[in-house]
Amino acid sequence: MSEKPDRLLTVAEAAERMGLKGERFPRRLIAERRIAYVKVGSHVRIRASVIDAYLAANTVEPLRRRARSGWRGAA
Repeated sequence: MSEKPDRLLTVAEAAERMGLKGERFPRRLIAERRIAYVKVGSHVRIRASVIDAYLAANTVEPLRRRARSGWRGAA
């Protein structure tokens, strides 16, 4: 059984998948070669898995708050 191929997104679709209004940031990532992309003739396409991996790699987990002890010293 063959796997479903990874979908190629336009820059606009990639921006939408990232939750962005415009194409400027994805185009900057491409220009700086910070993400992998595919050239199809004169068109640029980005694999959906590349966007997902970029978002996962740049996700910052929240800090866990330490439980406060009831002791505050002698009053």
